[in-house]
Amino acid sequence: MKRTLALMLGILPLAAPLFANDEIPQKIQVTKTEHADLPAGGTLHLKNSTGELTVQGWDQSGIEITTIKSTKFAYKTAEPDRAKASQHLDAVKVTVARQAEELVVTTDFPRNRRYLPRPSVGYRDFDLEYVIKVPRGANIIVDHDEGELHFDDVTGDIHATTNQGTITLRLPQAAQYTIDAKSRIGDVDSDIAGTTTRRHFGHEFVQAATAPHKLYLRNGFGDIIILRMHQPVPR
Repeated sequence: MKRTLALMLGILPLAAPLFANDEIPQKIQVTKTEHADLPAGGTLHLKNSTGELTVQGWDQSGIEITTIKSTKFAYKTAEPDRAKASQHLDAVKVTVARQAEELVVTTDFPRNRRYLPRPSVGYRDFDLEYVIKVPRGANIIVDHDEGELHFDDVTGDIHATTNQGTITLRLPQAAQYTIDAKSRIGDVDSDIAGTTTRRHFGHEFVQAATAPHKLYLRNGFGDIIILRMHQPVPR
């Protein structure tokens, strides 16, 4: 009698059964972390990387490489397209190999160039993210397909090119650089003083002073942002 009255008053919750059709679609995601050695003064070289790449300086001598592959769309478990999407992820290969003084990270993936006005950039039916931790003084070369590039607290030479996507650098206050940065369509903004030149839709920035380290940055479509890391004021 009491339970019946409670239900009539709406006091007790009613549990609705969860059917297969009520399943929430989810993206397929594969995460992998690898560790590798890098000789002192060595170079990290990324070939054909794509998606969002973050390189962070740390105090350890080796390199940690984390890649996150995921589908662009969400699927239910029973959907036929889920298996096909999973196969597409399997076709995206990121390999790590030591070549002399370089640690080479190579990305291979199928491209679909249909419907694209720029044949140099292939449509990706997947998302890929790299988070790489390197010794701060390591040299870095990035040959990027498209997507954002972020460099955080590294002091070695950086040679980075991308077809499109923002390039952002957060540099230690005390580090000194010779800088050659150019965006074909986009701006170059820098905390470091230098010479800027406008060229049609693009922008060039040069800091030609002799310095221990070099920054060579090229962007086909997108901005380049060079920032000094601001340290908190001691109290």
